[in-house]
Amino acid sequence: MKKILFTVGAALVLLGACKKSDLELFPYNQVETTQAFNSEGDVQLAVNGMYAGIRTSTSYYSGTWNILADVLADNLVLNNSGRLSMKAFYEWRYTGESTYNLFAHGYTITRRANAIIENISKLPKTAFTDNATGEALALRAMTYFDMSRVYSKTYTNASDADLTIPYTTTTDPSITPAKEPVKGFYDKVIADLVQAEALINATNGVGRLNKAAVAGLLSRVYFYKGDNANTITAANRALGTTPNLPNIATFPAIWTDATEAGVLFKVKNTSIDNLNALGVNYFQTVAAGVKSEYTIDYSFFQLFASNDVRKTAYTQTSAFNNVLQNHVIKYKGRVGQPAGVVDAKVIRTAEVLLNKAEAEYFTNPAAALADLILLKSNRYTGYVPEVLAGPALLAEIQLQRRLELAFEGDRFFDIKRRNAAINRDAVHGENADGTGKPPVFATMEAGDKRFLLPYPQAEINFNTNFTQNPGY
Repeated sequence: MKKILFTVGAALVLLGACKKSDLELFPYNQVETTQAFNSEGDVQLAVNGMYAGIRTSTSYYSGTWNILADVLADNLVLNNSGRLSMKAFYEWRYTGESTYNLFAHGYTITRRANAIIENISKLPKTAFTDNATGEALALRAMTYFDMSRVYSKTYTNASDADLTIPYTTTTDPSITPAKEPVKGFYDKVIADLVQAEALINATNGVGRLNKAAVAGLLSRVYFYKGDNANTITAANRALGTTPNLPNIATFPAIWTDATEAGVLFKVKNTSIDNLNALGVNYFQTVAAGVKSEYTIDYSFFQLFASNDVRKTAYTQTSAFNNVLQNHVIKYKGRVGQPAGVVDAKVIRTAEVLLNKAEAEYFTNPAAALADLILLKSNRYTGYVPEVLAGPALLAEIQLQRRLELAFEGDRFFDIKRRNAAINRDAVHGENADGTGKPPVFATMEAGDKRFLLPYPQAEINFNTNFTQNPGY
């Protein structure tokens, strides 16, 4: 028998052995789960703790998520003047003993969501409980989907036999679940998001999910599933009749948190939280200049046109030790506050529009072109709408996706979704003129086992029903 404790201060579900002391006394900052969901105030604490799990995870949206997918792919090149952080991932040398920690962190977050869903029925059904349930369902689905993107094949590339993580919906500490089919897993993600969208509020304030954000997440999941029709309809619900797509003047302010325009959901990172991982993942400022962990791949940097607002919002060319380099400054921080401390943007209207545009390419190319023009007219000064069709239109939509979502945790997963290969620039190095050390590991063929990161070996040792990904 196990007893579940609920930490009030951190709103963390803990598991403890059933001892006499557990039955009689709780730590001063914990309450037994049956006592933790007896009022709206209790539930709100639990909801706050669920969001706090995202903020404090070193492997998720306020941690290394904003760089992992670019390190693994072809947007960055290792800067040998940096600390060589995440080098094992850059070189695709990860193992079960040295893997990505989203597995443990993800299940911590989803366990908090499950505690809410399991216990909220103790309160009368109200608009408050509906909204809290919607937030928990949506956060659970979002986290599981992201975990599956890391460790598993995507829906369109998976057979009926391909497996992914268990979609655990209980806080029961005694279970040892096995992996489950990718395709059924996607159905569970979608079911949670559909239910969440029906329950959640239209507005919940900055830093919390709402109806439009959940619709945006649905567009993302349907997009990865290859369900073009539902991608489009979900995107339309998220965007509304007049999409809030920040213009050229407003766009840079997104990245200093001076505006919420075009941000459907983000993880708040206040000056009290003072978490600087998002910025430090990319660079630090020292006496010799901007010292980057990774600089922008030389060939990729050439794709940022001079009249593209993203070039100045995302990048900076400056010297480190008197050598010019192209740095990622997307997360440099808020004006007048510590470097690197910014909110983590989880989903933006621009991504939803690009999901929709690519889905429309296969169903309504004229609409796809209109969406592409809408995006580019808000990114390029002096943009003249173009006429594109066929493969050229699809290529431009995918290029704009790469440019728009660069350094946001998208690139590796998008390549995997398309079942494409990773082809890094094997000629140029980390400096702005292409000199320096080119990547030694330059190509990963489509379908390579390393597109599926290994599970932590410790988890496999503990849960004998759980198996490692092939090849590790």
